[in-house]
Amino acid sequence: LGKTLRQNGHRLTRARRAILEALVASGGHVSADELVDLVREGAPSVGRMTVYRTLDLLQELSLIRPVYQGTGAAHFVLMEDGHHHHLVCTACQQVFEFDDCAAQEIGQMLSNRFNFQIEGHLLEFYGLCPDCRPAQ
Repeated sequence: LGKTLRQNGHRLTRARRAILEALVASGGHVSADELVDLVREGAPSVGRMTVYRTLDLLQELSLIRPVYQGTGAAHFVLMEDGHHHHLVCTACQQVFEFDDCAAQEIGQMLSNRFNFQIEGHLLEFYGLCPDCRPAQ
């Protein structure tokens, strides 16, 4: 992440390093307010606005994406490899992450069809988890 910042002409300050470390430590799923709390545990001098500005910058660089899963506040997901995948239970709101990526072919088709340069994707499927699905 820090390398991407530098490659795009941005400095990796101590505050940004603390924010990136907290983001990674969170598992890449965190709200802005949760991230502020995590950052302040290790770097109390980093202010809320610094965290928000860094989140904006990370979004501009496509390193994170906001997701809204019924909680009202955006949660940010880490897009280290340019993609992220979820199964979201519509009953209990539990989110399951998976790494298998079959979306590359769809991305290539969309890129060709719309002459669109795809830089990453966030894929979510909605349904019922095994605990919420009626017995069959």
